[in-house]
This record gives sequence, structure tokens and C-alpha cells, in this order.
Amino acid sequence: MSLTSNKMFYVSWEAFHRATKVLAKNLLGREFDSIVAVSRGGLVPAAILARELNIRVVDSICVSSYDHDQQRELTILKNAALRDSPRLLVVDDLVDTGETAKALRELFPTACFVTVYAKPQGKPLVDLYVTDIEQDTWIQLPWDMELAYSTPLVDQHK
Repeated sequence: MSLTSNKMFYVSWEAFHRATKVLAKNLLGREFDSIVAVSRGGLVPAAILARELNIRVVDSICVSSYDHDQQRELTILKNAALRDSPRLLVVDDLVDTGETAKALRELFPTACFVTVYAKPQGKPLVDLYVTDIEQDTWIQLPWDMELAYSTPLVDQHK
């Protein structure tokens, strides 16, 4: 998957926060005592879930599998100190091809793995997600974008 895809899905901060709160609502009633955030994309939803579910123990695992717009071989840069447990929540922003999810499943086989967005190839590897995304769609997340002035249409054709 690369930015050469014609399909783009733009996510605002508000939409991301709203979707992550839906994820939290779907997790209510389950017992979790800790979170592992998959850095970097899982850091923001992990913070939201930690607040909404009142989970105070948060760690991270640092995984590198993209060079901005190109997927490449997965590398674990820093492992989490937390141990596998059914009460552990592993959080990422999205599951794409599933390569990161496969590696996380090996490290945390009994943990609950959740994402905000899921593409078809990776969907079977997560326990819960909020939004389906087509496999050939590139997701532009809010931390990768910034607001900019938009020229009015009338001024674009002068």
C-alpha cells in the first residue's frame, strides 16, 4: 500500500476521538488493568482508552513498518515491559496487512488486540475495531496533516 492509491480516507481529530470513544464503549464491562500502545499510531487511541476505561498502567511497544507512505519489513525498536495477560489491552490505530498484528499476537497471545480502523487483510487478527476501510485506501490520520488556508473557488480561476 502506498500513497499512489487513488483512494484516500481523511480523518479529523474529532472523528478519530469519536471513533475511539466508540471503541471504549464497546470495551466497557471487560476487565483490563493495563495497555500496551503500539507506537506511534496507537499512542493517541491508547491515551483515550486509558482515560475512558480508567486504566492507569500504560506502556508502549515501538514498531517500525512504514517509511511515511511505503510499507517495509517490520522491526521492533523497543519492546513493552508489560507481560502477556488476558487483562492486557494492546492498542493500535489501524490494522492494514496484518504484519504488525501477527508480530504482536506472538508477543501477547492472550491479550485483547484492538484498533480503530481495520482493512480486510488484517481484520481477522484483531479482537475489536470500529471502522472498516477498503484495502486499497490510504488513511490520512490527523497527526499526519495540518490545517492550511484554502483559496476560495472564485480566486482559484483568476
